[in-house]
Amino acid sequence: MKIILQHIVQESEDGKRLDQFLTTFDEIVSRTHAQRLLKSGYVLFNGKPELTPSRKVRTGEEIQVNIPTPKSMDVFPEDGELDILFEDECLIVINKSAGIVVHPSIGHPSGTIVNFLLHHCGDLSGISGVLRPGIVHRLDKDTSGVLVVAKTDDAHQNLSEQFKEHTVKRQYKAMVWGVPDKEHGIINAALGRHPVRRKDMTIVENYNTEESGRRKGKCAVTHWRVLRRFEFSALLACRLETGRTHQIRVHLTSIGHPLIGDPQYGRSPLKKFSTVSAELSQTISNFRRQALHAEILGFKHPSSREWLEFSVPIPDDFQKLVKAIQYD
Repeated sequence: MKIILQHIVQESEDGKRLDQFLTTFDEIVSRTHAQRLLKSGYVLFNGKPELTPSRKVRTGEEIQVNIPTPKSMDVFPEDGELDILFEDECLIVINKSAGIVVHPSIGHPSGTIVNFLLHHCGDLSGISGVLRPGIVHRLDKDTSGVLVVAKTDDAHQNLSEQFKEHTVKRQYKAMVWGVPDKEHGIINAALGRHPVRRKDMTIVENYNTEESGRRKGKCAVTHWRVLRRFEFSALLACRLETGRTHQIRVHLTSIGHPLIGDPQYGRSPLKKFSTVSAELSQTISNFRRQALHAEILGFKHPSSREWLEFSVPIPDDFQKLVKAIQYD
């Protein structure tokens, strides 16, 4: 069984990119979802498959989208510890610990949040595919904090739309190298894959690939403000407008304030500080993850439309780092 969507392009829709246009259907939750459907040949233009996401739709064209029923999941339930903040029939909100991967991948086939949730819930939304059931957004393995997961397809579609429209409240705490001159600021810089280090993200000029032949970045906006200042570091609050991969990590590095402990983007300048005590130097060296914590997450409940907001304090290892820097 599959969902079949049919539509005639209207004059007001003329000229839109196909992958962007497809997200106007409630059943297609993101451009990534649209691109997967295109790549699999599930989108027909005037009866013929169309594979190109950048193709422009034209007035009067007939579009048919065949959305297959989600496959049974090849992810097995595993018993694991979950810090549950909220749960009902639509969704579940957890406080994710650092060091745990959100969903299975080639390098992490088990022991993930998804494995633990399947054991706890029995089932999750199938929209994000067999390896990422229920996943509406994600946190990096070594980032702690609030994460929401959808249990039903309707909830998934609704939450995805809220993330897409940037109406979700997301605030992080970050401990960075160096002390910003200003009290607050906005970083508006597009992000894309690094041309050489393919696991890294980097700031790119947001040119259209088809028109210019250059790498294309996705719009990314981070608001930051200083919470506390120390001798050689600062504690920041970061609010996201967008939620790109490694966004805060790359953005803060771009303004000269990388995260303490970030092995990928935050090279440590610790050796430059001759006044740092041996004890503090050891504490920082032992902090083997980026000092980033998803402190606040707020959104409208998919069913009741009630505003829900969750806040969790920084975990023990992060607190120890802050205290060590504060009292050194």
